[in-house]
Amino acid sequence: MKAAERRKAIVNLLLSSQEAVSGANLSREFGVSRQIIVQDIAVLKGIGYDILSTHSGYVLQQSPLKEKVFKVHHTTEQTEEELNLIVDLGGTVVDVFVWHKVYGKVEAKLNIFSRLQVKQFIEGVRSGKSTELMNITGGYHYHTVRADSAEILEKIEDALNEQGYIAPEI
Repeated sequence: MKAAERRKAIVNLLLSSQEAVSGANLSREFGVSRQIIVQDIAVLKGIGYDILSTHSGYVLQQSPLKEKVFKVHHTTEQTEEELNLIVDLGGTVVDVFVWHKVYGKVEAKLNIFSRLQVKQFIEGVRSGKSTELMNITGGYHYHTVRADSAEILEKIEDALNEQGYIAPEI
């Protein structure tokens, strides 16, 4: 994993964590020294991330990233293309969720931001161990997508719309 990709992964991990994440845990997670993590945190702070260093670890106070929720609809066969489209344009697929008529909101964290992670996700689903959440709602589902700017989110929305993935408003 390259430094820029590791830093993006650190941001995603901090954003999705409900508590402080220790440098030792980050070091183990990414297979680098604690000193590299300290340098990564310094770089992230330098480019605008409000990361607080506490006695129990790092906390991301406020992210400069923008987020948007997209309601989408497609087949299982189109999932890989949909996810690759988002990450290729600079987005991170934070989660997937559906609105079930009985259970309400059913959600899974994804934090997918690279083609490698898309491939791993698709392999996991195709292994037969589980199916995608969208299958319980006829292909309709939502993704929270995070990106560096509103312009990137707009490009993602346009591309999803071009492919016919944006679900029609009712």
